[in-house]
Amino acid sequence: MRLRITAGAGLILLAGIASAAFAQTTTTPAMPSRLSPPAHEAAYRTLNRAIEYLRAHRDASSGGWGVNPQGVTFPAITALVIDGMLQHPAIDAADPDVAAGLAYLLSKRQPDGGIYDRVLPSYNTAIALSALARAGTKDARAAVPPAQRFLMGLQWSEDSLSAEVSKELGVGKVDRSDPFYGGVGYGSHGRPDLSNLAFMLQALHDSGYEAESPPFQRAVVFLERLQMDDRVNSMPYAAGRRDGGFIYATGPSPEKPAIGDSEAGSYEETLDDGSVISRLRCYGSMTYSGFKSYLYADLPRDDPRVQAALQWIGENYTLDENPGIGQDGYYYYLVAFSRALDAWDHPVIKSAGHEGTDTVEHRWAEDLVTKLASLQQEDGSFAILANRWLEKDPVLVTAYGVLALQAALDNNPTVSASQ
Repeated sequence: MRLRITAGAGLILLAGIASAAFAQTTTTPAMPSRLSPPAHEAAYRTLNRAIEYLRAHRDASSGGWGVNPQGVTFPAITALVIDGMLQHPAIDAADPDVAAGLAYLLSKRQPDGGIYDRVLPSYNTAIALSALARAGTKDARAAVPPAQRFLMGLQWSEDSLSAEVSKELGVGKVDRSDPFYGGVGYGSHGRPDLSNLAFMLQALHDSGYEAESPPFQRAVVFLERLQMDDRVNSMPYAAGRRDGGFIYATGPSPEKPAIGDSEAGSYEETLDDGSVISRLRCYGSMTYSGFKSYLYADLPRDDPRVQAALQWIGENYTLDENPGIGQDGYYYYLVAFSRALDAWDHPVIKSAGHEGTDTVEHRWAEDLVTKLASLQQEDGSFAILANRWLEKDPVLVTAYGVLALQAALDNNPTVSASQ
């Protein structure tokens, strides 16, 4: 169940938008059952300090975050910040920092409907679309349908963008038999991947697109080909696998579209006959992204694909690392983790105990709040744990942390497309 927590019912309200000072009120808000009262308060303390850090690091000249005045910039960073702030019950699009960020984001609209600065069109547009849909201003609403159409044209399918633009944007017209069918990519790699697909589905979900629509149903075909379970995945690299987790792509390049690809690498497995084979390793951020994408496509909760992913999640539950790949992409993992389990909407994840002990029940939202509070630094940002995938940037990892906390708090209502 989704809860919309209004500003009047919020535990902590803005004492004044200009000063952005949060003040305790005597009003007790409705609390999702996934958090105890102390964890709920801890989540808001951590969240408010992180938002204050982000406010202090907005680029005054452009209005955005993570702006590179000397070259190409990523509007997605600004969009991540805005999206996280707007999910706070006491912040809306009239907030001065949000309004400035929205103006910057809208300045990056392209004639094709995308929202990007020359590179990574799908990644930037998808994350921007989520933020604009949540903002709900007149100008933001006007940008939503073109961005939706642009993203859907980047999905590998029969209805992909025309050949004149497809090469530049890294997409091709294919039928269901093609390994790339249903996927979305960065554009520069010439092949789709789960990360970009998950961001696109998140954006369509956030902007009110129906789960029964072609983009979601095509995505399921690609998702099945990334799930390491030969009961649902007929690709050769899934043969003999019953992991249930996900890898990154069906292939590393257009020349090798069907050999699989995992950013977590591979491991060796000894078979019953003594032979040794190499297996692609599933990992956390992609498995939670795949699980969440199945849910957004409205697969039943008892569907074997959903249950196989849930089993992997239980067997590999941790907040100490991005399981399968260590500290790389850790804060990205926290966003995938929290959004997926928010969509699952159950406060507990169960995993088997060690050496035959009883099943362990993990209260995932409380675990997440505790972990992020431990990682928060004096200035409100979150500690840098690794350099890979831009996570040496404190603004980016703090924006990720805010989004993860918002998912734990369930302050993330679905936005109506007609808003």
